[in-house]
Amino acid sequence: MISLYMFIAALVLLMIGFPVAFAFGSSALFVALLTPDVGIDIFRLMPYRIYGIMQNFTLLAVPLFIFMGLILEKSKIAEALLINIGKLFGNVRGGLAISTVLVGAVLAASTGIVGASVVMMGIISLPIMMRYGYSKSLASGTIAASGTLGQIIPPSIVLIILGDVMSVSVGDLFRAALAPSLLLVGLYILYILVISYLKPEIAPAIPNHGEDRKKIIIQAIISIVPPMLLIMLVLGSIFAGVATPTESAAFGAVGAMLLSITNGTFSFLNLKEGAQETVKLTSMIFMILIGATAFSLVFNEVGGGDLILEFFENDIADAWTFVAIAMIAIFILGFFVDFLEICFIVIPILLPIVEVFDIDPIWFAILIAMNLQASFLTPPFGFALFYLKGSAGDLVSTKDIYKGVIPFIILQLVTLFIIILFPQIVRVFLD
Repeated sequence: MISLYMFIAALVLLMIGFPVAFAFGSSALFVALLTPDVGIDIFRLMPYRIYGIMQNFTLLAVPLFIFMGLILEKSKIAEALLINIGKLFGNVRGGLAISTVLVGAVLAASTGIVGASVVMMGIISLPIMMRYGYSKSLASGTIAASGTLGQIIPPSIVLIILGDVMSVSVGDLFRAALAPSLLLVGLYILYILVISYLKPEIAPAIPNHGEDRKKIIIQAIISIVPPMLLIMLVLGSIFAGVATPTESAAFGAVGAMLLSITNGTFSFLNLKEGAQETVKLTSMIFMILIGATAFSLVFNEVGGGDLILEFFENDIADAWTFVAIAMIAIFILGFFVDFLEICFIVIPILLPIVEVFDIDPIWFAILIAMNLQASFLTPPFGFALFYLKGSAGDLVSTKDIYKGVIPFIILQLVTLFIIILFPQIVRVFLD
């Protein structure tokens, strides 16, 4: 039971405001001190584990992809994309919402940073939708849902971390995520088209005020081709086996800087700010990883892993029941803790059970990524909801946001169930 108390103690520390890394690290230290069979000497292994993390070549892709996304954001390339795609689809009923989903997908593939995508679209797209009479709930729900696509669309930071934690190829995870992510984007667009047809007043078409349609199309092409070309080169090099995810991430970071130079928006101030924010975000991720390493070290020493394995192997003894319980647990935990803690703490606990039941780890990883994306949207603690409310100000209320995200959460859960029922979806681009 010590392992259970340890987990509860870490969650309590999180609830009262302790930083994540210190919540898990301090609970591990406290349990080690109070358990004679463990003792403080167990932490002599920590330097070796930390050194192993520092030498991990796969994890080097994390800061590089973060830097790539920040440069694209700061150079206004993403902003131009959002504005021009919005004009392209504006004359279709629900067109602005559809353009927001499409831009969210492109931003997810180029930045992968949920907070940045939600804030950017909240600042740019939300006022436009409000101006043209869009429903507040539909507008806010579309933006929040589109901003979280970075959790599942490659090159997702979540998939990189899951690949490392689960010891599976990150390139295979990227390929496996393509079909589910396209399915999810398609369901979003289908929902918008249907709701716009049934209730025209909540998503009206935007009248063309004398703007040349040909000019609008050309501007949209100009804004979408460069980032799409970069995305295709980065992902294509991984899928073709030409480069590792880390090497492709380095290429993407350089490519983002070249795009900002050719776009005329490059500045050393943007470069400096992008580098500083990358260091901050990366430091936070690796501090959490170190705290999680200390936690898992003590957790396994007090028998937590064996207890959970015994429960599922002897008491449950059914792979589908395990998958159901794991998905429900991750979904509920996603209300309260970030995806990083779930990846670094919960997933290593579940891995031995995945191996015992001979579950495809790639399929299981995609289920986790899709589940974590839903947790970003789920009231009352979904992080995307806070990002949107912070950027939207008084344009929409918290109630509008909560009401707007519910249909998209349902669509995410539908996608999750489809992947569970038809596992072959994740292998469409693998086989």
